[in-house]
Amino acid sequence: MQEPLSRLRIEDLTTSNEAMARCLQLAALAAKTDVPVVLLGETGTGKTLLAHAIHNSSARAKGPFIAFNASAISDTLLESQLFGHERGAFTGAQQSVKGKFELADGGTLFLDEISEMSPLAQVKILRVLEYGEFERLGSERLLTSNARIICASNCSLRDRVRQGKFREDLYQRLNGLTLLIPPLRERMEELPVLIAAELKAAGLKEGKNITAIHPEAMQKLLHHAWRGNLRELSHTVRAMTLFCNGPVILPEHVVFPPDLESEQSSRASERPGAGAFSNNDKEPRTDLSLASAVKRHVRFVYEQANRNQRRAAKLLAISRATLARHLQNAAQKVIHDRSKY
Repeated sequence: MQEPLSRLRIEDLTTSNEAMARCLQLAALAAKTDVPVVLLGETGTGKTLLAHAIHNSSARAKGPFIAFNASAISDTLLESQLFGHERGAFTGAQQSVKGKFELADGGTLFLDEISEMSPLAQVKILRVLEYGEFERLGSERLLTSNARIICASNCSLRDRVRQGKFREDLYQRLNGLTLLIPPLRERMEELPVLIAAELKAAGLKEGKNITAIHPEAMQKLLHHAWRGNLRELSHTVRAMTLFCNGPVILPEHVVFPPDLESEQSSRASERPGAGAFSNNDKEPRTDLSLASAVKRHVRFVYEQANRNQRRAAKLLAISRATLARHLQNAAQKVIHDRSKY
């Protein structure tokens, strides 16, 4: 079973893929220094996991690991989050609060989605990296932080610099070492081992003794595109664990959301009883609104759970009352649409 992130070290991560092995070798070297590290990889490839492993394998392991997602946050809130604020610095600031840099002193500050940081925020980060000094919002007192910086991005920072969306000087400060984590589709030889590990963990969590995977079920897993990488794999294995009521994972237990189906596995929808959601979905595919996507996904999971509301709600991580409301809204829309004809 995988170590908790708080204890995970680089030596706990094993691979049979050459590119991933090289990545782990470089990560082990980075852990021996305080050089800034940039982790590049698609969504779900394990950037946060590797950041924890580097920290836990370094001399800073006993210090704090502070994570911060730099995307989709206003400049004012970002400044408060990173550098802290004093009481009365803004409306609602009832007390002084330490920022991420202050909290990470002596440890590691993990800046996720660094490529999405606004230009103003980039300037403020650059100052801290250059001089090691910052001020809390609403204060003129200089504070210092000895935090090791690890960043993560799902796109090339060099490309963002060329596009004029990321500061060249900040890029040079952050780019002590860049590690590229290969996507799961380029590590398919590892897939059976990864599935087995996830299945063991999910079985223990759900209290199920699953001992095997049917060959056809394994073929479905091996032929999937895994656009969501390790994160999608983890969610898929947990879902099929919940669907399975015996010791063997059967083909019907392997369910992918319709929008994530790979081209290779799309043939499975041609079998009787398979792909019922996609075939019976009467909503126009031109409706790309978030509300429509949520509704389609809720109906899909409900159908795959054999219309068992308790199981569907557990898979969706929502309450049964919330599920019932979604289903009622969907039914009302069907009645409304039929009344047009």
